[in-house]
Amino acid sequence: MNFLTDPITFLTNWLRSVFLGWGLSADLVQFILYALGAAILASGAMFFTIGLIWAERKILGRVQDRLGPNRVGPWGIFQTFADMVKIFTKEYILPQGVDWVPFNLAPVLSVGSVLMLWAVIPLASTVYGVNINVGALYLIAVGAIGTLGFILAGWGSNNKYALLGAFRAVAQMISYEVPMVISLLVPVMLSESLGMNDIVQSQKIWYIFMAPVPALIFFVSSIAEVGRSPFDVLEADSELVAGFNIEYPGLKFGMFYVGDFLHGFTIAVIFSTLFLGGWRGPFVEQVPILGVVWLMVKTVVVWFISVVIRGTMPRFRIDQIMVLNWKFFVPLSLAAFLVISILAKVIPAEWLAVKVVVLLISNGIIWIIADRILNAFLQRRERVVVMQQKLPVARP
Repeated sequence: MNFLTDPITFLTNWLRSVFLGWGLSADLVQFILYALGAAILASGAMFFTIGLIWAERKILGRVQDRLGPNRVGPWGIFQTFADMVKIFTKEYILPQGVDWVPFNLAPVLSVGSVLMLWAVIPLASTVYGVNINVGALYLIAVGAIGTLGFILAGWGSNNKYALLGAFRAVAQMISYEVPMVISLLVPVMLSESLGMNDIVQSQKIWYIFMAPVPALIFFVSSIAEVGRSPFDVLEADSELVAGFNIEYPGLKFGMFYVGDFLHGFTIAVIFSTLFLGGWRGPFVEQVPILGVVWLMVKTVVVWFISVVIRGTMPRFRIDQIMVLNWKFFVPLSLAAFLVISILAKVIPAEWLAVKVVVLLISNGIIWIIADRILNAFLQRRERVVVMQQKLPVARP
């Protein structure tokens, strides 16, 4: 019965007893279990991406009134495998003049940074890579490695278009880390812990109901941090050919491709963990493995919303992206963090219902004020029509 309710813990304890029975030391057994868990988690995420690519392309096709993958296999489910074969068999080309080390290191960092994020995400109360007490700080630090991969790709490619894509990556991704980190501090403050599992366990009421404005800022900033539409100016086809990855052939391009799709799903997992209660749900105390199911249900909903946004919204200009960040998201996140921190400190923890209502109302007031200020700013920036009458048309 223990295997049915908590199979991961059951198998871990069984493997530990087997290795100890072979005469291995406790430290070596712990190292083997960590290495085995990391390999299973990374391999599972990579294989999961195969289905993720098909699902996202299919959803984008329906949203944009087209079919999507529909040729290889029923409903096109084997299309991703055909793309994999094509990528694996493409000719390996090393462009002349590239910087060999950053050029080859960039794709590895692009995928590795996403896989490393999963190490601290609690999939259930007993299913996680490692429960460190600075898990939220770890997410920010490791997420920046992906940005470093884009910079190295543009810098090492010996291509001006790739370099411009890298410059845009620096401007956009580092800028949007500011409101994202400020919004991340809200669940950290409410839970009084940096540990991801502690943040989940403290959410008797989802933090999105207590801090909807920081949740929205974190969601939008995460999309911009990943560089997905409508914030995909670092790989704008019409302006930069293909962006920072223009010189990458075959499998190396495929690593950027896999990293993009997996990163899009990973930010949905992180958002669900921080603001939607993570693995918490009915019957998780009796059956801990159900936490994985509840987390995936919440994640799929958030991921679906991000995919619909990607398929429907037009791309912003780089100046619009910077204005939105520095003149709206950063001040709004600071104001929301300041107000929530004061109210959360003033209201006693025993008055949970009162705290939720007060925080929700305060977030609504903050949003209304920010919306009024934004509308006034946009009206002030409207262009003045100099000449209203129509000019005469030249006729032969």
